[in-house]
Amino acid sequence: MSEALVSLDIGTSKIRAIVAERLQTGALQVTGVGVANSEGLRRGDVVNIEKTVDGIKTAIQDAEYMSGYEIKECSVSIGGIHIEGFNSTGVVPVSDKQKGNREVDASDIENVIKSAKAVEIASDREFIHVIPQNFSVDSQKNLKDPTNQIGVRLEANVHIITGSGSAIEKIVQCVNRSNLNVSGIMYQGLCAVRSVMTNDESELGSILIDIGGATTNVVVMKGGAPTMSFAIPVGGEHLTKDLSVVEGIPFDSAEKIKISDGCCWLDLVDDEDEILVESVAGKAPSQISKRKVCEIFQVRVHELFLIIKNRIEQNMKLSVLKGSIIFCGGGSLLSGIIELATHVFGISSIRLGIPSTLGGLVGNYRNPDFAVVVGLLLEKNESKNIVIHENRQDKNKTSVVKWFKKKWNDLF
Repeated sequence: MSEALVSLDIGTSKIRAIVAERLQTGALQVTGVGVANSEGLRRGDVVNIEKTVDGIKTAIQDAEYMSGYEIKECSVSIGGIHIEGFNSTGVVPVSDKQKGNREVDASDIENVIKSAKAVEIASDREFIHVIPQNFSVDSQKNLKDPTNQIGVRLEANVHIITGSGSAIEKIVQCVNRSNLNVSGIMYQGLCAVRSVMTNDESELGSILIDIGGATTNVVVMKGGAPTMSFAIPVGGEHLTKDLSVVEGIPFDSAEKIKISDGCCWLDLVDDEDEILVESVAGKAPSQISKRKVCEIFQVRVHELFLIIKNRIEQNMKLSVLKGSIIFCGGGSLLSGIIELATHVFGISSIRLGIPSTLGGLVGNYRNPDFAVVVGLLLEKNESKNIVIHENRQDKNKTSVVKWFKKKWNDLF
């Protein structure tokens, strides 16, 4: 008998749900997809619970109708500008199991990761992920798995991702009010990495850029683990607003133009091309130069790419990243993204991230804007170790999520 898994991506502009059956072979087959407008979030944070609940219900109901499966629980992605990532190091002595035998085992690994996690964070923040990057046992460096190594000193480098406790709580509350239980949460950037970045790219050093409606998530992978993760409060909606303000047209009209004729690289635009603007409030239809629209979009996207590049170069040289830049999210569908990124970053290997084929309704989810929800589904299916929401009853509640130790090769 097959088992059903459900993932839910609550974005600023869209809410997406996917239902997949896990076959006896372990393979996934997508049976239902639901998409709804998201009108209750701002930059990844819930500002209107009722509208968010309505959007979740619509997406879930559509997925239920398509799959014929009654959804009672789901894994949920978490994102927004409140997300912060940083690196930390922990050191512990290897416990002496027997006289003269200091062999690293699971308990030592757990202790050293706890040591790396023992950092001060603001009282309103919560740990979402603590991800091992590499380990050292005495003079042996850069070990991916130190199990069974013999030594007296164990060190771990980890990447820690935290988020606003209230923002996480509101997302979970909205899902619960939609008559669903939350079976796990995962950072949107890592979800996208899971579905569109290859293992080789992750090892060599690659950048994931997920351009959403109001925010852009960035994850830098090196050696198979994240070394940087951050969010920038710029997304596809900002391009629409720029066009709306500069040209004095309604936001909805600007959005349609962006989707149908948007471009951010002038070399791809013919000087003579014109775009029809629909009539509004009794005004006659008008035309806008496609080149002028492209100029508006190119300025904003160029600025976004420079911010990302500068943030990364504060920590490392781009030349150490031998992999790729991978774009996903709805904003990545803008024509000219690859060309402009090649110009700004100076990296030749740049591509759109298309989620892995799972089987079933392939045409419904194999798009860059489904990277997060597909990655969440893959992670839930393979490891079942994503962060789990914890409903604590004690009045001294300090965390709304529970951290699970993960084996090195279980995360990606």
